[in-house]
Amino acid sequence: MTKPVISAREIAADVTAGRTSAVGTARAALARIEAAKSLNAVVTIDPSRTLADAAAVDDRLRAGEAMPLAGVPIVVKDNIWTGGWRVTQGSRLFADFVAPQDAIAIERLRKAGAVVVGIGATSEFASKGVTTSPLFGPTRHPLDPALTPGGSSGGPAVAVAAGLVPLAIGTDAGGSSRRPPAHVGVAGFKPSYGAIPYGPGFAEPFFGLSVIAPIATDVADIALAFKTMAGADRRDPDSASIAQETSDVAGLRIAFSPRLGLDVVVDDAVANGLVSAVERLSAAGLHIMRDEPVWPAGVTEDAIMPLQHAGLAALYGEPFRKDPTVFDPDIAKQIERGLSWSGAEVAGALLASTAIAKTFAAFFGEIDLLLTPTVPCVAWPLTQFGPDMIGGKAVSPRAHAVFTPFVNHARLPAISIPCGTDRCGLPFGLQIIAARGQDLTLLEAAQEIEAILRT
Repeated sequence: MTKPVISAREIAADVTAGRTSAVGTARAALARIEAAKSLNAVVTIDPSRTLADAAAVDDRLRAGEAMPLAGVPIVVKDNIWTGGWRVTQGSRLFADFVAPQDAIAIERLRKAGAVVVGIGATSEFASKGVTTSPLFGPTRHPLDPALTPGGSSGGPAVAVAAGLVPLAIGTDAGGSSRRPPAHVGVAGFKPSYGAIPYGPGFAEPFFGLSVIAPIATDVADIALAFKTMAGADRRDPDSASIAQETSDVAGLRIAFSPRLGLDVVVDDAVANGLVSAVERLSAAGLHIMRDEPVWPAGVTEDAIMPLQHAGLAALYGEPFRKDPTVFDPDIAKQIERGLSWSGAEVAGALLASTAIAKTFAAFFGEIDLLLTPTVPCVAWPLTQFGPDMIGGKAVSPRAHAVFTPFVNHARLPAISIPCGTDRCGLPFGLQIIAARGQDLTLLEAAQEIEAILRT
């Protein structure tokens, strides 16, 4: 795995200063993507469009325009509308779909000078925890091609980890842009719900959970991308402003929960690595206590999954009835399950989702940041939906995803940053969670935590 020599911030500075050009930077990124085709991280390229966009950035610079992301090459997940590009959701149903316009987030990135160099792989409809699709097949881990990076934003995460681009844009409805970065050793940020406007784009099966999520080699690049994309827009009625003031990191009340208050298993390497990281943070002067949310009885990931199944069924039930084989078999099972849920069962899932949000809201009345694992294990074989064993125990296929979905249901911001590796050198991540709207405080704290852990 090779990472970019310089960050998005440095690329923008060099292009702005004329030390390099947006066109030259784009050509280099396209060459890296071509050389890494076997990873299957970037599933669509359009070199002529990319180079034309890059030339336009160079023209804008010559005209005196200031752009904070001038010439920065980015990869965009294959479920976010990027005007003029084929965007498929990894589905045969959308194999020939060309986005008629940019999503608001992509529009803002392009205005800031970013150049789209490719579309990153996703699982079908971004609805499972590994990155493979009927159209494009599996995306491979950059450290070991026999392993999966997880999902569903595996393509964008691998594009960053493999050094193809310094910045990629994913989505996150249950951890899709935190778990893959944790597995491949980069940073991934899930903003507060509504902080970055969503759409125009595909109809979402996730009922107010999915967010646009930047992935980068470090937190500073994530902060730059987030500030570029964030801010209310009347085209998205759920978009909202966030707190602009940040809190002094040294004064924050920080809690550490090894299992997020859940009855789940964690591999020893991850558990010990997280404890070691927290000890280093404490030694550096951060005030960290042991504490965790106490969840109401019956509030589990299983309790909220009917929302995803029902959403998929509502959108794709008719084509499923006509021909189930057009779908990824795992997605077909979810649609079939969604068609079977009763209204009362879906309402029960909504009540569980609300209970999660209320529990987190009460918890963040007492603390400012919560540290947890991002994932309970490292990456697993490419051919499996999930690991067979975690913490020495046989587990269900979704056991790798336990620490991220509740954050979406509470609409909170959370970031995963690299935290350590197991004895084979496979990465895992530290998840840092904050109260809704406290995105900038979270990013400032994450930069300090990242710096401590890198020393």
